[in-house]
Amino acid sequence: MYQIKNFQDNDDVRTVDQLGPFTVIEYLRDLSVMPGSAMTAYYCNEMNVRKRQVLCDLGQADITIQAGAMQWMVGDVKATTGVKGVGDLLGKAIRGKATGESAIKPEYTGSGTLVLEPTYKHLILMDAAEWNGSVVLDDGLFLACDSRLQHKAVMRSNFSSAVAGGEGLFNLSLNGTGVFCIESDCPKEEFVEITLKDDVLKVDGNFAIAWSNSLQFTVERSSKSLIGSAASGEGLVNVYRGTGKVLLAPVTKLPL
Repeated sequence: MYQIKNFQDNDDVRTVDQLGPFTVIEYLRDLSVMPGSAMTAYYCNEMNVRKRQVLCDLGQADITIQAGAMQWMVGDVKATTGVKGVGDLLGKAIRGKATGESAIKPEYTGSGTLVLEPTYKHLILMDAAEWNGSVVLDDGLFLACDSRLQHKAVMRSNFSSAVAGGEGLFNLSLNGTGVFCIESDCPKEEFVEITLKDDVLKVDGNFAIAWSNSLQFTVERSSKSLIGSAASGEGLVNVYRGTGKVLLAPVTKLPL
């Protein structure tokens, strides 16, 4: 039995989203400042640059998180590697190398509360059901998910996607039933959602943060001819073809 005080009930903390076992909280003010940083803290608050955290209710589901993302946990919580044998370890190591994600993502089980590290990024909760049970994420966005979701490395449709499009050859795909959380440089309110039905989306740059696994993703010239591409000034574009949806952010990922 445990009780948590002065956390979610703190008047400087508000809940900004809740879905499945996840709750996202936001600190309205940063009170841990010194005179030299007070001005920066003030303007950060005015521009919605605030610390945010994810709370995980393990009583609702087992949780898998990005390695190193745990801050504290309380109650009946057990941490495992999620590795189910030598073959599974090898597969996860290969997938981690291919996608740029951590090879071993810890899994937490029990009935307690798990709190993840604070971040200034926006924490976005999504349901895999909204993606027909299979969604592909851009590199480095994954933070946490319901452990029922299976992780797979999805290869691009052509090799040029890796060498010419500024992208890796593989992306992380989440498959099955459950809620997941990503870290984004822009808020959910700014996302542009495009639904395709046997159609084509072309994007000049790394703006897509998630897309349906049913879509074929390639990198192509913006025009059929080299001269046309040079004249348009666009060159190569990311192409999403088929039926599904794509989530676009208005800005590319910012350097850390």
